[in-house]
Amino acid sequence: MLPAAARMRASREFGATVRGGVRVARPSVVVHASSAGDQQRRVGFVVSKKVGNAVTRNRVKRQLRHLVRVHLDEAPPGTRVVVRALPAAALASADLSGDLAGAWQSGLRKLEGRR
Repeated sequence: MLPAAARMRASREFGATVRGGVRVARPSVVVHASSAGDQQRRVGFVVSKKVGNAVTRNRVKRQLRHLVRVHLDEAPPGTRVVVRALPAAALASADLSGDLAGAWQSGLRKLEGRR
């Protein structure tokens, strides 16, 4: 599970990350990444009703949290990441890991190129 300090909860953080950062899409996820002024790495998740019913959305969120935990230390300090699940995330749990890993790496490379 992700530490509480590593989770994004405020709407303004989500909005700033999505609007001001880089975007990388894969078939089951979209990763938005941006830099912030502090040293804390933070991650937020967006799983809309298009993904499925409440049980499905919660299952996808749990899978994403578990997968992101592995990649969180790869991000430089002060990085904000929003992971948005697409409807395909509910169907392809095996592909979710690969899609997230690829999008995460690409997003961090794009963000590093902007700095």
